[in-house]
Amino acid sequence: AAPLLPAVHRVAPLLPAVHRVAMSSAPASPTATPSSSPAAEYHCRTKHSLTAGYARGPGRLDWANQPNPFLRFPPSPATPLPNPPPPSSSAAVPYQALFHAPPPPPRPLSLDSLSDLLFHSLALSAWKSAGASTWSLRVNPSSGNLHPTEAHVLFEDPRAPGRLVLSHYAPRDHLLEARATLPAGDRSALLPPPATAVLALSSVFWREAWKYGERALRYCNHDVGHALAAVALAAATLGWDARLLDGLSDQDLGRLVGVDKGCPAPAPADKTKMASGKKGPAPCLERQHPDCALLLFPAGSEEPEVDYGRMSDALREFDELEWVGKANALSKDHVVWDVIYKTAEAVKKHQPMPGELSPGERQGPQSALPFRVLPWDAEVHAALFVHRVSGLPKGLYFLVRNEEHFDTLRNAMRQDFEWARPEGCPDGLPLYRLMKGDCQRLAMQISCMQDIASHGCFSLGMIARFEPVLDDKGEWMYPRLFWETGVLGQVLYLEAHAVGISATGIGCYFDDAVHEVLGLKDLEFQSLYHFTVGAPVVDKRIMSLPAYPGPGIDA
Repeated sequence: AAPLLPAVHRVAPLLPAVHRVAMSSAPASPTATPSSSPAAEYHCRTKHSLTAGYARGPGRLDWANQPNPFLRFPPSPATPLPNPPPPSSSAAVPYQALFHAPPPPPRPLSLDSLSDLLFHSLALSAWKSAGASTWSLRVNPSSGNLHPTEAHVLFEDPRAPGRLVLSHYAPRDHLLEARATLPAGDRSALLPPPATAVLALSSVFWREAWKYGERALRYCNHDVGHALAAVALAAATLGWDARLLDGLSDQDLGRLVGVDKGCPAPAPADKTKMASGKKGPAPCLERQHPDCALLLFPAGSEEPEVDYGRMSDALREFDELEWVGKANALSKDHVVWDVIYKTAEAVKKHQPMPGELSPGERQGPQSALPFRVLPWDAEVHAALFVHRVSGLPKGLYFLVRNEEHFDTLRNAMRQDFEWARPEGCPDGLPLYRLMKGDCQRLAMQISCMQDIASHGCFSLGMIARFEPVLDDKGEWMYPRLFWETGVLGQVLYLEAHAVGISATGIGCYFDDAVHEVLGLKDLEFQSLYHFTVGAPVVDKRIMSLPAYPGPGIDA
C-alpha cells in the first residue's frame, strides 16, 4: 500500500505513524482479543486493513441472487394505509420546531396517524430509474440501499376496540399485514398506560451479507440505529414520544415479531451442510433476527412504567396465537457467512436481570431528540476531518459527546494533540481542535480511498468506548453501540438536508489506520462508522418517480 499523506506537510506529526501503518505487515493497533469476547473477536476479524486487505466477502456481486428487498406474508389480511397530507398542509410540523418548540398535541392512534408514522420513517421515498434498471429509495437510509430492516407494529385495532393486532409493515405498498390478533382482555402488560403502540424492528442479515459478506452484521446494526431515529422523529411530529424497550430479551422480541411463525426454519444443527463462503440454497439465511422494540406514548405525559416480567409473560402467549401468512422467498441461492450468525447468537440479550430499568427509570442524560430513545448514556464520539466549514480552520477535531470520557480519551490519544476549543465555539458544544492542517487526502485514504470523504464540507469517524462497555455491561451491548452510531448518523442526514446540503454514511474504512491517526493503541476505543457531509452531485441520467400514487405523495 502507498504511504498515506506523502505530500501533506501541515499535518506532519501524523505522517511517520500513518506511514508505518501503510507499510507494515500487520495493522498497527493490536487485534488480538480475549477468547471470552465473541463480539471483540468478530469486530477484529471484520476490520478492513491497508495491508491485510478487506474483510471476507463475496468478491463479486451475484445479481441473479440479489435478495428481494420486500418481505411479504401472503395471504395475511392487508390494510392499505391512507396517503399522508402533503408537507405544505397545515398538519405539517416544521423540522426545527421538533427541537425548539413544545411538542404538538398528541394525535390519537388511528390508521391515519399510523400511516403518518410509517410514511415519515420507514416508507419508500422515491423510485429511481436509469436505462433498464429501476430501484426504490426509502426514508430510512441503508448500507448499499439493501434494507435488511423489517418493522412490526402492535396496536389496538381502531376498527375493533379492545383487540390488539400484530401487523407487519410492507413499505412497497404502504400497508399493514395482520399477522396475529390477540383476544380481548387486559393488555396493560403489553401497552402500559398511556402507551399507544409498540413498534419492533428485525433484520434479515442475508440482504446485507449478499454484498458485504462477513462485515454485514455491522451494517445491519447501523441500519437499526437509523430506523430507531427515523421512527422517534416521525413520532415527534404526531405529538408522541418513543423509548427503547431494552429490558426485553431476544427471545421475547422473537415472539413479538413471530420469527418462528410462517418464517424460514433456523439453521440445521448439522453445520457441515452450511459451509461458510459457499453458494447454495439455504433458506434459513432469510430468517429474521429480532433486534429491538420501541414503546410509543403521548409526549409530555408521564413515561409508562414497564413491568418487564409481566410483559415477557404476556409475550409467551404469542406462541399460542393463530398466525397468518408465510414469508416470501428472497433469493434462490445463498452464501453462508457463518461468523455473522455465530456472533449474533453470542451477543443476544437474555432474560431481564433483576432490577432491570423501565423506560421511566432509565439513567443517563441523553434527553435530546432523537437520542433519548436510547436508555444509556452516550458511548459514541466523533473525530471530524474539517475541509470546508466557514469560520472553522481546516484540521482534525473531536466532538466529545460524553464529557465524563474526556480524560480517558485525552490519555488514550496522541499526546501532541491540542485539545483547544475553536474560536467562537458555542459554550454547550464540546468540540475540540486536535490539530490544524489539510486533512482531505488523509480522510480519503482511511475511508477506503473514497473521494466522498475528502470532497465535502467535513467527514468523520464515530469512535465508541468499546472494550470497557462490553466488559461492564455485557456482549449484548455490541449491536447497541452500532445502533447509537446509526442514531447519530440519522441526525447528520437530517441536519444536512435542513441547511440545503446532503450527507451519506461510509461503511468502508480502514479501521486500524483510523486508530493510528488518533493514537488509539488497543480496544478501549474503536471506530464503528464513518460519515461525510457536503453538497450533493446530481446524476442527470437518473430519473426520479413518485414513491406511491395518490394525493400528497411525491418524490
